[in-house]
Parts: sequence; structure tokens; C-alpha cells
Amino acid sequence: MKAFLLRRILVILPVMLLVSLGSFSLIYLAPGDPAEILLASPGGGVDREAVEEFREKMGFDQPFVVQYALWLGRALRGDLGYSYMTGQPVFQAVLDGFWPTLKLSLFAMAISLAISIPLGIWSAMRPGSIADRLGYWGALLGVSLPNFWQAYLLILLFALGLGWFPVAGYGNGGDLNHLVLPAIVLGTASAAVMTRLMRSSMQEVLEQDYINAARTKGLGENEVVLKHALKNALIPVATMAGLSFGYMLNGSVVVETIFAWPGIGGLMVYSIYQRDYPLIQGTVLFVALLFMSINLLVDLSYSLLNPRIRYDAGK
Repeated sequence: MKAFLLRRILVILPVMLLVSLGSFSLIYLAPGDPAEILLASPGGGVDREAVEEFREKMGFDQPFVVQYALWLGRALRGDLGYSYMTGQPVFQAVLDGFWPTLKLSLFAMAISLAISIPLGIWSAMRPGSIADRLGYWGALLGVSLPNFWQAYLLILLFALGLGWFPVAGYGNGGDLNHLVLPAIVLGTASAAVMTRLMRSSMQEVLEQDYINAARTKGLGENEVVLKHALKNALIPVATMAGLSFGYMLNGSVVVETIFAWPGIGGLMVYSIYQRDYPLIQGTVLFVALLFMSINLLVDLSYSLLNPRIRYDAGK
């Protein structure tokens, strides 16, 4: 296990370097000048002397290789710079955007698992039943509906129509009333995929020889499913859940924008619109590191779900 962890951590380092180089290159080639955006007057005019002074101060007049080397040197010391637009440290700005997204993602994932696992098990135990067909059409509907359409539909029905929830906003630090609707949008979209995956995985496990042996011992079907089949059936679901959670944490831009949720997705969009290079770079790196860390945790969870899975040094 230690060798596996060390190997995976060592893989993360060059991947992060490539991500930083790729994002820095795209930023460098992108049209637009943050100096002109920041120093533009209300009437749209720009003081060229001030712009050139700002560009020289920030190193924009240097060649690409020099700019990247200077940024990388500071990043390796833990200094991601400051936002051009707000003056806030990039690391702090990314953390401020991450916590609202984390709250939303955890609640959405709880909704997704609460729907997909019981419904997937039920459908697998009773293939062709009404519950199985409802699960199929529900999953198909969940995959087919665009997030923005579902979001506006929930707003019209539960916020504007019934008045049960606020239309948008973060509320008092992301309280439950403001959290429910965006979490439902994210959670049901993920549940649609995981329900069918849970069903197919459970059906495959239920056909295994050790399950038939458990049945011949006189164990009830519920005991066979919950005590003997469930853990193995959850392995592919854990993979999908990890990927879904990673995408949620990376910021669902559409959902966060519609519900005015101050998460990392909105922060990334804002930084791109404003050509805030340090904030763009810091957000991209944080998202990449977060996604790779979640994938690592998902891989480690396999040994908990199935003790036969071992991470040996040579594998």
C-alpha cells in the first residue's frame, strides 16, 4: 500500500507540471489584455502609459519562457500571486470559492447515492417489474434533461410557484433553504447514471457462484444481497461516484451561475472574463489536484469494498 501511494503521488507531480504549462500557454495565447481591462476608464478609454507601466510591473513584457519560469518559481514556494482585479491572494480566493462548492457537492452526492443505490438494488432484484421500468425511464429522463432546463423548472415550481425555497443566492453561509434546489439538480443528474450502473453491477454479482452457494445455505434474499453481494456490486459505482463528485467539486458552472452560488465554477468563469491570469492559473491547478486526489481515494476504497484487492509494489 505504501509503495502504491508513493507511486501515485510521484505521478501527480509531473501531471501538475504539465497542467500548469498547458494552462499557462493557453492564457498566454488567449486574446485580451488584463492591463487594458483593469485600467480602462468608464468611458472606455485607456491610458497607454499606465498600461505599459502595469505590463512591465507584472512581467507581461517578458518572453513566454521567462514569464512561466518566474511564475513556476513562485508557485513552488507556495506563492500563487494576487488577483489583478481584487488584490486578494489567489490561494485564499480559491479556498473561498471551494467551501461553498464543497457544501453543494456533498449534499448533491448524498441525494445521488440515496436515490441510485436503493433503486438500483431494487431493480436488480426484480428485473422487468414496474419498479425496474420506472427506474429505467427515470434514469433516461435524468440523463436527457439539460441541467439548466431542470434548474429553471425547479425554480418556477418550488421557488416562484410554491414559495418553498429561495430563487437563488447563498443565504446565510449556504443554509439549507438555498442549498436544496441546486443540490437536487446536480444530484439527480448523477443519480440517473449511477442507478443503471448499480442495477447492472448488482445483477452481474447476483449470478456469481458464491451468491448461489449462499442461497443454498438457506439465507434469505435480502441477507444475500446486503451482506454478500452489495460490497462487490459497489466497486464500479464507487468509481462513477468518485468521478461525479470530482466534477461537482470542480464547479458546475451552469448550476452555480443560475443559482448565483459563489463556488469555484463561478470564480473560474469570472477570472476568465476578466483575464485575471494568476486567478485562472491558481484555479486550474487547484481543480486538477483535487480531481487527481479524488481518483486516488476512489482507488483506495476498492480494498475496503473487496478485501481481496491488494495494492502490491509491483502492480
